[in-house]
Amino acid sequence: MPSSLPPPLQTSFSDIDLRRWRDYPDIITDSLWLFPSRDKTGPHIGDYWGNFVPQIPNQIIRRFTKRGEVVVDLFAGMGTTLIECRHLGRHGVGVELVASVAAEAAARIGTAVNSDGVTAVMLIGDSRLAATTARVRDQLAALGRTHADCLILHPPYHDIIRFGDDAANLSNQPTVDDFLREFACVVDQAVALLAPGRFLALVIGDAYAKGEWLPLGFYCMEVCRRRGLLLKGVNIKDIQGNEKGKGRRGPLWRYRALSQGFYVFKHEYIFVFRKAASKQRRLPEAGAPRSGTD
Repeated sequence: MPSSLPPPLQTSFSDIDLRRWRDYPDIITDSLWLFPSRDKTGPHIGDYWGNFVPQIPNQIIRRFTKRGEVVVDLFAGMGTTLIECRHLGRHGVGVELVASVAAEAAARIGTAVNSDGVTAVMLIGDSRLAATTARVRDQLAALGRTHADCLILHPPYHDIIRFGDDAANLSNQPTVDDFLREFACVVDQAVALLAPGRFLALVIGDAYAKGEWLPLGFYCMEVCRRRGLLLKGVNIKDIQGNEKGKGRRGPLWRYRALSQGFYVFKHEYIFVFRKAASKQRRLPEAGAPRSGTD
């Protein structure tokens, strides 16, 4: 017997049925993202310095991709994004600079539930380089794709956490200006990989140096904008419960804040961008920000 229900009304970039939009109460559409605690189900252990909460890639993947599409994470770390890809039926390709981290991430990803039989691949490489992008394209080609359907970037917050001794690592750049220059190289590769009309999420926080708050998040946002990406959202996430290496906890830091006139980090940003469907004019480069670490 034919169904009397109307067909789903969907965008070109999501499985969400707009006819039933009230049925997705957990999909965030506000700019303030508050999670009660970090998701620690399955391989999401949360023991790696610099992990972001799994709820972030979960929201981005569900909001901006369809089942069977491909998500690329160019700072894959311990594989949080790729674990969520397996949970949600999306293919995932991750790039990680540190070989030991990539190997451990691959082992964890392999234990994640994969009901849809999707592919999740961790590559060891430098995301600034065209050679690494070529290897990502090889993985996309194996999946029958020429471009990624979604990009996620979660770079180091400059030197807040050092991820090894490799000079290529963004966490080892001597100044903020150096960090932004090298981050821009990664964004160039990301833009080339991303399909027109699709979305990129940048997860980043700020820094503090020599008595000055450095708006690292907004500097990185501008790097993306000046490469033609269209800013669609500036979202703020409370990092309480996920402060490891990012925030400052305890009465001592409250005392220091009161005595020295600063504020304690309790948030990070999720910037959402869209690549134009047609060729976008690249904005002229702005003058480099004054680096507080010089």
